[in-house]
Amino acid sequence: MKQRINQLVSIIQKASDIHVVTHIDADGITAGAIAVETLRRAGKSYSIEFVKQVDELLLKNLEEKQHELVWFTDLGSSIVSPQQSLSLIVTDHHTCQDEADLSYHFNPHFFGYDGGVDLSGSGATYLVSKHIDSANMDLAGIAVVGACGDLQNRKHRKLVGLNHEIVKDGEKKGVLSETIDIQYFGRETRPIHKLLQFANDPVIPGITGREKAALTFLHDYEIELKNGNKWRYWCDLSLEERRTITSGVAQLLLKKGFGHQTTKRVLGSVYTLDNEQRGSELHDAKEFATLLNSTARYGQFEVGLEICLGDREKNLKKARSLLRGHRQNLVQGMQIAKEEGIEQRDYIQFFHAGKGILDTIVGIVTNMLLNDEQIRSDIPLVGFAFKNESEVKASVRTTQQVVSKGVNLALAIKKAAQQVDGVGGGHNIAAGATIPKGKEEPFLTALETEIKSQLSI
Repeated sequence: MKQRINQLVSIIQKASDIHVVTHIDADGITAGAIAVETLRRAGKSYSIEFVKQVDELLLKNLEEKQHELVWFTDLGSSIVSPQQSLSLIVTDHHTCQDEADLSYHFNPHFFGYDGGVDLSGSGATYLVSKHIDSANMDLAGIAVVGACGDLQNRKHRKLVGLNHEIVKDGEKKGVLSETIDIQYFGRETRPIHKLLQFANDPVIPGITGREKAALTFLHDYEIELKNGNKWRYWCDLSLEERRTITSGVAQLLLKKGFGHQTTKRVLGSVYTLDNEQRGSELHDAKEFATLLNSTARYGQFEVGLEICLGDREKNLKKARSLLRGHRQNLVQGMQIAKEEGIEQRDYIQFFHAGKGILDTIVGIVTNMLLNDEQIRSDIPLVGFAFKNESEVKASVRTTQQVVSKGVNLALAIKKAAQQVDGVGGGHNIAAGATIPKGKEEPFLTALETEIKSQLSI
């Protein structure tokens, strides 16, 4: 693995002008930021481009522009036979082709690691950066934000594998801390009752989705909700108060029959960026990642990029405005999907939002729905949204329990998409495809056939 990384390092060091191409999610923004900062520190000329996917049109356009070197981050695993005139390297983590003749790729799958759990796209880019100059270890915090944005801490409730090595780098450089705490989103920026009201994975029976119930729960445990006229946040609580709430949630889950495995998911590792302001979205890695998603998903890539690179004053204000709109769109997206109806089949379930949900956020909405207590979680959920006049975006999500039975969504969606002249890929637990409009039905049939086959092996 180090030999492969050093091959890419050598290619970068020999180039003077490098064009970075990266993905439009939090992992992509952080990967792109790490690449750009690495090149800036090395005195290289650089440019950056954000894209939804790699296709023949993109490769053709890049070839025509005759860049000295193109660096793909958090995407590019599908590139197996580029034109000789296109000089490129890839630092990605998505399911990929066989390693043969891909010496310009660094991907954890080539070396026995799972790109869905052990290393993100930003992490792969960070490892190359670190080998260019060990001083770049201070970028470990940004890499961890990317990993959390890619939900790589979801399965084990902590970052593992190569991701954990990056965490240790960040701790060593004093830019990152890992502690055990509640796993619900909003520790820094949501009032305590709101954190419980919007809790999922696991949902809190009788409290999730119910503000009054959350307030009553906290009142029963004698937790002060305000400090003067200001709401208190999780980060404001004493250790004893946190333990009281966490214990109360665990007891409620057990009482309602959720079992120890589910209850244990309430606690896990959380990652804070030590140089960021306490109580801000940038202090907690998960909240930082959500802020970045709210910029990239709406075409404001440069805002998230500049925040990662340290330019905060104007960009942070803009990002917070985008975040408010992002949250509203996600809530509306869930309502639209439920109104359209979740249609169930034997091995999959799906909804079609048409133009009602942006293609850039349909995957997030699909994942949120899968954590809704009203939606089945024992079969994968597919979300469709129109991408343009001729194409449809398909996002499919499932749970770790389904993956443990043998389901690999990346392989299934790739084969299903190919059968309808589309392209697809991703991870075993989360994947996506772009297919021709009007091909949704044969795509679903092919996808269900693939998943049924995987379960029967």
